[in-house]
Amino acid sequence: MNELEFRPWRSGDDLQLLQIFGDPRSPQAHQDRTMLRENSDAPFSRTLVATIDEVAIGAGVVFASSLHPQRLWLYVEVAAEQRRTGVGTALVQQLRKQIPAGQATELKARYTVTAGDPAAAAAGFCQSLGLGEIQVSRDVILEPGALAEPVFDTNDRVIEDLSTGSVELTKLVMDFYNAVHTDWDPAKMTVGSAQRMLLDEHTGAQGALVLRDKPKRDGGVPLAFAVSYVPARENAPTDVLVGHNPAFSDDEVAEAVRDMVAMLIHQYPVKLEVDSSMFVLSSLIDALAVVDQATVISTTHILASDAAK
Repeated sequence: MNELEFRPWRSGDDLQLLQIFGDPRSPQAHQDRTMLRENSDAPFSRTLVATIDEVAIGAGVVFASSLHPQRLWLYVEVAAEQRRTGVGTALVQQLRKQIPAGQATELKARYTVTAGDPAAAAAGFCQSLGLGEIQVSRDVILEPGALAEPVFDTNDRVIEDLSTGSVELTKLVMDFYNAVHTDWDPAKMTVGSAQRMLLDEHTGAQGALVLRDKPKRDGGVPLAFAVSYVPARENAPTDVLVGHNPAFSDDEVAEAVRDMVAMLIHQYPVKLEVDSSMFVLSSLIDALAVVDQATVISTTHILASDAAK
Protein backbone atom coordinates (compact mmCIF):
# COMPACT_ATOMS: atom_id res chain seq x y z
CA MET A 1 0.00 0.00 0.00
CA ASN A 2 1.29 3.48 -0.86
CA GLU A 3 1.97 5.87 2.00
CA LEU A 4 -1.01 6.71 4.18
CA GLU A 5 -1.42 10.42 4.89
CA PHE A 6 -3.81 12.49 6.99
CA ARG A 7 -5.29 15.93 6.56
CA PRO A 8 -8.00 17.99 8.30
CA TRP A 9 -11.62 17.77 7.17
CA ARG A 10 -12.53 20.35 4.57
CA SER A 11 -15.61 21.55 2.74
CA GLY A 12 -16.87 19.02 0.20
CA ASP A 13 -15.44 15.98 1.96
CA ASP A 14 -18.93 14.77 2.88
CA LEU A 15 -19.84 14.40 -0.79
CA GLN A 16 -16.50 12.88 -1.72
CA LEU A 17 -16.67 10.32 1.06
CA LEU A 18 -20.29 9.48 0.27
CA GLN A 19 -19.07 8.21 -3.11
CA ILE A 20 -16.46 6.08 -1.35
CA PHE A 21 -18.55 4.80 1.56
CA GLY A 22 -21.85 4.40 -0.30
CA ASP A 23 -25.24 5.13 1.21
CA PRO A 24 -25.59 4.60 4.98
CA ARG A 25 -27.15 1.23 5.77
CA SER A 26 -29.38 2.48 8.57
CA PRO A 27 -30.71 5.70 10.14
CA GLN A 28 -28.10 5.21 12.87
CA ALA A 29 -25.29 5.06 10.30
CA HIS A 30 -26.60 8.24 8.69
CA GLN A 31 -26.63 9.96 12.08
CA ASP A 32 -23.11 8.77 12.87
CA ARG A 33 -21.75 10.29 9.67
CA THR A 34 -22.99 13.71 10.78
CA MET A 35 -20.29 13.52 13.48
CA LEU A 36 -17.70 14.17 10.76
CA ARG A 37 -17.30 17.93 10.78
CA GLU A 38 -14.90 20.84 10.45
CA ASN A 39 -12.48 21.37 13.33
CA SER A 40 -13.55 23.46 16.29
CA ASP A 41 -12.09 24.52 19.64
CA ALA A 42 -15.38 25.39 21.31
CA PRO A 43 -16.75 22.81 21.52
CA PHE A 44 -13.65 20.72 20.87
CA SER A 45 -13.81 18.70 17.65
CA ARG A 46 -11.11 17.26 15.39
CA THR A 47 -11.73 15.40 12.14
CA LEU A 48 -9.05 13.79 10.00
CA VAL A 49 -9.32 12.33 6.51
CA ALA A 50 -7.04 9.44 5.60
CA THR A 51 -5.72 9.54 2.03
CA ILE A 52 -3.52 7.54 -0.32
CA ASP A 53 -2.10 9.49 -3.25
CA GLU A 54 -4.44 12.34 -2.21
CA VAL A 55 -7.51 10.10 -2.61
CA ALA A 56 -9.70 9.93 0.51
CA ILE A 57 -10.18 6.39 1.83
CA GLY A 58 -11.45 7.04 5.34
CA ALA A 59 -12.24 9.61 8.00
CA GLY A 60 -12.49 9.85 11.75
CA VAL A 61 -13.51 12.34 14.41
CA VAL A 62 -13.19 12.92 18.14
CA PHE A 63 -15.35 15.55 19.79
CA ALA A 64 -16.49 16.74 23.18
CA SER A 65 -20.04 16.98 24.47
CA SER A 66 -20.93 19.43 27.24
CA LEU A 67 -23.81 17.11 28.12
CA HIS A 68 -21.49 14.11 28.72
CA PRO A 69 -18.05 15.59 29.55
CA GLN A 70 -16.36 12.44 30.88
CA ARG A 71 -15.40 11.09 27.45
CA LEU A 72 -14.90 12.14 23.83
CA TRP A 73 -17.05 10.63 21.11
CA LEU A 74 -15.10 8.68 18.49
CA TYR A 75 -16.36 7.80 15.04
CA VAL A 76 -14.28 6.23 12.27
CA GLU A 77 -15.30 4.95 8.84
CA VAL A 78 -13.07 3.42 6.17
CA ALA A 79 -13.80 2.43 2.59
CA ALA A 80 -14.83 -1.24 2.38
CA GLU A 81 -11.82 -2.31 0.29
CA GLN A 82 -9.41 -0.69 2.78
CA ARG A 83 -10.80 -2.24 5.97
CA ARG A 84 -8.64 -4.57 8.04
CA THR A 85 -5.49 -2.95 6.64
CA GLY A 86 -4.76 -0.74 9.66
CA VAL A 87 -6.28 2.47 8.28
CA GLY A 88 -8.88 2.75 11.05
CA THR A 89 -6.36 2.10 13.79
CA ALA A 90 -3.98 4.66 12.30
CA LEU A 91 -6.79 7.21 12.21
CA VAL A 92 -7.48 6.69 15.90
CA GLN A 93 -3.78 7.05 16.73
CA GLN A 94 -3.59 10.33 14.82
CA LEU A 95 -6.83 11.61 16.37
CA ARG A 96 -5.50 10.93 19.86
CA LYS A 97 -2.55 13.19 19.04
CA GLN A 98 -5.02 15.99 18.28
CA ILE A 99 -6.45 16.01 21.82
CA PRO A 100 -5.07 19.01 23.73
CA ALA A 101 -3.97 19.02 27.36
CA GLY A 102 -6.87 19.55 29.75
CA GLN A 103 -9.37 17.83 27.47
CA ALA A 104 -10.92 14.48 28.33
CA THR A 105 -8.83 11.66 26.86
CA GLU A 106 -11.11 8.64 27.30
CA LEU A 107 -13.07 7.69 24.18
CA LYS A 108 -16.51 6.24 23.56
CA ALA A 109 -17.98 4.81 20.37
CA ARG A 110 -21.05 2.90 19.24
CA TYR A 111 -22.26 0.48 16.62
CA THR A 112 -25.75 -0.65 15.73
CA VAL A 113 -26.97 -4.16 14.93
CA THR A 114 -30.08 -4.58 12.79
CA ALA A 115 -31.72 -7.54 11.09
CA GLY A 116 -29.87 -6.72 7.89
CA ASP A 117 -26.54 -5.66 9.37
CA PRO A 118 -24.83 -7.59 12.19
CA ALA A 119 -22.13 -4.85 12.33
CA ALA A 120 -19.44 -7.50 12.80
CA ALA A 121 -16.70 -5.29 11.35
CA ALA A 122 -17.55 -2.39 13.65
CA ALA A 123 -17.73 -4.68 16.66
CA GLY A 124 -14.35 -6.20 15.83
CA PHE A 125 -12.79 -2.78 15.32
CA CYS A 126 -14.03 -1.55 18.71
CA GLN A 127 -12.68 -4.69 20.33
CA SER A 128 -9.28 -4.19 18.66
CA LEU A 129 -9.14 -0.69 20.18
CA GLY A 130 -9.72 -2.13 23.64
CA LEU A 131 -13.13 -0.54 24.07
CA GLY A 132 -15.49 -2.25 26.50
CA GLU A 133 -19.26 -2.14 26.54
CA ILE A 134 -20.91 0.34 28.90
CA GLN A 135 -24.48 0.40 27.57
CA VAL A 136 -26.95 -1.34 25.28
CA SER A 137 -29.82 0.61 23.77
CA ARG A 138 -32.71 -0.98 21.88
CA ASP A 139 -35.26 0.46 19.46
CA VAL A 140 -38.43 -1.51 20.13
CA ILE A 141 -41.86 -1.58 18.52
CA LEU A 142 -44.83 -2.49 20.68
CA GLU A 143 -48.04 -3.48 18.94
CA PRO A 144 -51.55 -2.63 20.16
CA GLY A 145 -52.89 -4.96 22.82
CA ALA A 146 -49.53 -6.18 24.08
CA LEU A 147 -50.65 -5.13 27.56
CA ALA A 148 -54.09 -5.02 29.12
CA GLU A 149 -55.60 -1.54 29.24
CA PRO A 150 -55.01 -0.03 32.68
CA VAL A 151 -57.85 0.96 34.99
CA PHE A 152 -57.45 4.23 36.87
CA ASP A 153 -60.80 4.51 38.67
CA THR A 154 -59.81 2.11 41.47
CA ASN A 155 -57.36 4.54 43.12
CA ASP A 156 -56.36 8.21 43.11
CA ARG A 157 -53.95 8.01 40.16
CA VAL A 158 -54.75 10.27 37.22
CA ILE A 159 -53.45 10.77 33.69
CA GLU A 160 -52.98 14.37 32.60
CA ASP A 161 -51.92 16.11 29.41
CA LEU A 162 -48.93 18.43 29.71
CA SER A 163 -47.53 20.99 27.32
CA THR A 164 -44.07 20.10 26.01
CA GLY A 165 -43.10 23.60 27.17
CA SER A 166 -44.18 22.90 30.73
CA VAL A 167 -41.54 23.70 33.35
CA GLU A 168 -42.73 20.73 35.41
CA LEU A 169 -42.27 18.35 32.47
CA THR A 170 -38.91 19.82 31.52
CA LYS A 171 -37.54 19.35 35.04
CA LEU A 172 -38.93 15.82 35.16
CA VAL A 173 -37.26 14.90 31.84
CA MET A 174 -34.00 16.50 32.99
CA ASP A 175 -33.97 14.60 36.29
CA PHE A 176 -34.81 11.30 34.58
CA TYR A 177 -32.13 11.72 31.91
CA ASN A 178 -29.43 12.56 34.44
CA ALA A 179 -30.48 9.70 36.72
CA VAL A 180 -30.38 6.96 34.07
CA HIS A 181 -26.93 8.09 32.87
CA THR A 182 -25.27 8.44 36.28
CA ASP A 183 -23.65 5.00 36.46
CA TRP A 184 -22.30 4.71 32.93
CA ASP A 185 -21.96 8.13 31.25
CA PRO A 186 -22.64 10.94 33.75
CA ALA A 187 -24.77 13.70 32.26
CA LYS A 188 -25.04 17.40 32.99
CA MET A 189 -28.42 18.05 31.42
CA THR A 190 -29.97 21.35 32.47
CA VAL A 191 -33.52 22.64 32.15
CA GLY A 192 -32.40 24.55 29.05
CA SER A 193 -30.73 21.58 27.36
CA ALA A 194 -33.67 19.30 28.22
CA GLN A 195 -36.04 21.69 26.51
CA ARG A 196 -33.73 22.25 23.54
CA MET A 197 -32.76 18.61 22.94
CA LEU A 198 -35.92 16.70 23.83
CA LEU A 199 -38.94 19.00 24.01
CA ASP A 200 -38.60 21.91 21.57
CA GLU A 201 -40.78 21.98 18.48
CA HIS A 202 -37.77 21.31 16.24
CA THR A 203 -37.23 17.94 17.98
CA GLY A 204 -40.63 16.80 16.72
CA ALA A 205 -42.11 16.68 20.22
CA GLN A 206 -45.86 16.94 19.79
CA GLY A 207 -47.47 16.01 23.08
CA ALA A 208 -46.90 14.74 26.60
CA LEU A 209 -48.71 12.79 29.29
CA VAL A 210 -47.99 12.42 32.98
CA LEU A 211 -49.34 9.83 35.41
CA ARG A 212 -49.72 11.25 38.94
CA ASP A 213 -50.24 9.47 42.22
CA LYS A 214 -53.26 11.74 42.77
CA PRO A 215 -54.68 14.89 41.15
CA LYS A 216 -52.32 17.85 41.04
CA ARG A 217 -54.81 20.01 42.96
CA ASP A 218 -54.46 17.57 45.83
CA GLY A 219 -50.68 17.74 45.80
CA GLY A 220 -50.20 14.89 43.33
CA VAL A 221 -46.73 14.33 41.94
CA PRO A 222 -45.70 12.64 38.67
CA LEU A 223 -44.81 8.96 38.75
CA ALA A 224 -44.30 8.39 35.00
CA PHE A 225 -44.33 10.46 31.83
CA ALA A 226 -44.46 10.01 28.06
CA VAL A 227 -43.44 12.42 25.30
CA SER A 228 -44.53 11.63 21.75
CA TYR A 229 -42.70 12.70 18.59
CA VAL A 230 -43.65 13.05 14.96
CA PRO A 231 -42.88 9.71 13.23
CA ALA A 232 -39.86 9.60 10.94
CA ARG A 233 -42.13 8.61 8.06
CA GLU A 234 -45.85 8.51 7.37
CA ASN A 235 -47.72 5.56 8.86
CA ALA A 236 -44.73 4.58 11.00
CA PRO A 237 -45.26 3.93 14.72
CA THR A 238 -45.04 7.05 16.85
CA ASP A 239 -41.72 7.54 18.64
CA VAL A 240 -42.27 7.92 22.37
CA LEU A 241 -39.94 8.75 25.25
CA VAL A 242 -41.17 6.99 28.38
CA GLY A 243 -39.64 7.77 31.75
CA HIS A 244 -40.37 8.05 35.43
CA ASN A 245 -39.77 10.28 38.42
CA PRO A 246 -36.32 9.28 39.78
CA ALA A 247 -37.30 10.58 43.23
CA PHE A 248 -39.14 7.25 43.62
CA SER A 249 -37.63 3.77 43.73
CA ASP A 250 -37.99 1.35 40.83
CA ASP A 251 -40.54 -0.65 42.80
CA GLU A 252 -42.61 2.45 43.48
CA VAL A 253 -42.83 3.44 39.79
CA ALA A 254 -42.93 -0.01 38.13
CA GLU A 255 -46.73 -0.19 37.98
CA ALA A 256 -46.98 3.41 36.77
CA VAL A 257 -44.51 2.81 33.92
CA ARG A 258 -46.33 -0.37 32.91
CA ASP A 259 -49.69 1.39 32.91
CA MET A 260 -48.34 4.34 30.95
CA VAL A 261 -47.00 1.99 28.26
CA ALA A 262 -50.25 -0.01 28.27
CA MET A 263 -52.28 3.12 27.70
CA LEU A 264 -50.00 4.28 24.88
CA ILE A 265 -50.40 1.01 22.95
CA HIS A 266 -54.07 0.44 23.66
CA GLN A 267 -54.99 1.31 20.06
CA TYR A 268 -51.81 2.15 18.16
CA PRO A 269 -48.25 0.83 17.90
CA VAL A 270 -45.40 2.87 19.36
CA LYS A 271 -41.62 2.84 19.06
CA LEU A 272 -39.51 3.18 22.19
CA GLU A 273 -35.78 3.65 22.71
CA VAL A 274 -34.84 1.66 25.79
CA ASP A 275 -31.44 1.79 27.48
CA SER A 276 -30.42 -1.03 29.79
CA SER A 277 -30.04 1.57 32.55
CA MET A 278 -33.78 2.27 32.31
CA PHE A 279 -34.30 -0.75 34.55
CA VAL A 280 -38.08 -0.57 34.94
CA LEU A 281 -38.84 -0.07 31.25
CA SER A 282 -36.10 -2.46 30.12
CA SER A 283 -37.48 -5.23 32.35
CA LEU A 284 -40.96 -4.68 30.94
CA ILE A 285 -39.64 -4.92 27.38
CA ASP A 286 -37.72 -8.10 28.23
CA ALA A 287 -40.92 -9.70 29.52
CA LEU A 288 -42.89 -8.69 26.43
CA ALA A 289 -40.15 -9.89 24.08
CA VAL A 290 -40.29 -13.36 25.63
CA VAL A 291 -43.93 -13.69 24.57
CA ASP A 292 -43.34 -12.05 21.16
CA GLN A 293 -45.18 -8.86 22.07
CA ALA A 294 -42.15 -6.60 21.59
CA THR A 295 -40.06 -6.43 18.41
CA VAL A 296 -36.48 -5.19 18.70
CA ILE A 297 -35.65 -3.53 15.40
CA SER A 298 -32.12 -2.40 16.28
CA THR A 299 -29.62 -2.73 19.10
CA THR A 300 -26.94 -0.11 19.67
CA HIS A 301 -23.85 -1.04 21.68
CA ILE A 302 -21.98 1.84 23.34
CA LEU A 303 -18.37 1.19 24.31
CA ALA A 304 -15.66 3.13 26.10
CA SER A 305 -11.91 3.03 26.56
CA ASP A 306 -12.22 3.22 30.35
CA ALA A 307 -14.92 0.56 30.69
CA ALA A 308 -12.72 -1.76 32.74
CA LYS A 309 -11.08 0.91 34.88
